[in-house]
Amino acid sequence: MSRTRGSNQALALAQGLGWFSIALGVAEVLAPHRVTRATGLHGHERLVSSYGVREIVTGIGLLTAKDPTPWVWGRVGGDALDLGTLAAGVAGPQRERSGVAFLMTLGIAALDVACALALRRPLPAAMASFRRRSGLPKPPGAMRGAASDFVVPADFRTPEALRPLNEKAG
Repeated sequence: MSRTRGSNQALALAQGLGWFSIALGVAEVLAPHRVTRATGLHGHERLVSSYGVREIVTGIGLLTAKDPTPWVWGRVGGDALDLGTLAAGVAGPQRERSGVAFLMTLGIAALDVACALALRRPLPAAMASFRRRSGLPKPPGAMRGAASDFVVPADFRTPEALRPLNEKAG
């Protein structure tokens, strides 16, 4: 499969996001107190450390995967989680710090979404022709009543001993 210039740029951006994820994750794991103080989330050091582990794993996935697209979408999901956490901090006592961190994370999330969309591959021409197919051999109206004369084979029927009492008599 040949790569276009745009997809090569998206792959390079994904690699950069991978290194960014690892660096951010290491900072969150090794210095959670500094990160929480800078983001206005003091008291949530364990949460920030767990987010750091998520960032490191995502970064490694971005740098090692043949197709980084799912990992970039994983970053987008992580951004949503981060934004939710920071939004809760905006209501806290250090709302200015949390607000700045929220805006920075929003910018990174936009970059992640742009990268994920750029990595999408168009459907091959053979697949595009199946979009309007239903899987039925004829339109539903033409098939209505086609099996009205179907008789269930004897070996498909419920054995006499297992039938409900009201069916045994009839």
